[in-house]
Amino acid sequence: MTDILILVHADFCSPGHLAAVLDREHRDFTVLRADQGELDGYDLDRPKAVAIMGGPMSVNDPLPWIGEEIAALRHFIARDVPLIGHCLGGQLLARALGAAVHRMPYTEIGWQPLEKRAQASDNPWLAHLPREFSIYQWHSDTFDLPEGAQWLMDSPWCPNQGFSWGDKLLALQGHPEMTEELVRSWLTDWGHLLDETQASQQSKTRMLTDLPAKVADLNQVAEGFYRRWLDLAFG
Repeated sequence: MTDILILVHADFCSPGHLAAVLDREHRDFTVLRADQGELDGYDLDRPKAVAIMGGPMSVNDPLPWIGEEIAALRHFIARDVPLIGHCLGGQLLARALGAAVHRMPYTEIGWQPLEKRAQASDNPWLAHLPREFSIYQWHSDTFDLPEGAQWLMDSPWCPNQGFSWGDKLLALQGHPEMTEELVRSWLTDWGHLLDETQASQQSKTRMLTDLPAKVADLNQVAEGFYRRWLDLAFG
């Protein structure tokens, strides 16, 4: 057991670049499959930092482990543990804070442009970011903003792209953790789900064009988030 906990919900939604950052900094971490009941019996008072990754399911699906994970997240929130949620992870944090999660009329997929909201320009989670940047997206659900949250950024297809709550919680709608390998594997294994007639989705060709450069830029976006998350936990 380690001081860093990463919750995952599918084998193809791995920690990605987050794991690379932790390995580079020689920080041990524990990965648990919340969807397979691996939170059962886990000491919720142990971790000093928690990351919640994505997954293909909806927070609204009638799966018993979802309620159990939300209860665990509420415990971490009460403990004031630094938390960072990615896509489904962000939606789970929103639900843990009492906000609704609902289906969009379309699916947002690809390298989507995001913009920092002017009211959040001084938020420390965003200090490393320019006004406009991109994050990889693949989601059909979105969260409402919990009471007391600060709305951080938006995109043309999904306004609620991220929020902070208190000084130690960041919920993101996108996937800053993506690597070249993850993008290619998603587009190989799940490419049949793409619908290029939807303006909210990029084509496979467009997503793969200049992929190394796009991922390198995304790594810089992600590392700013992860640096603050780790600094909050370990100083």
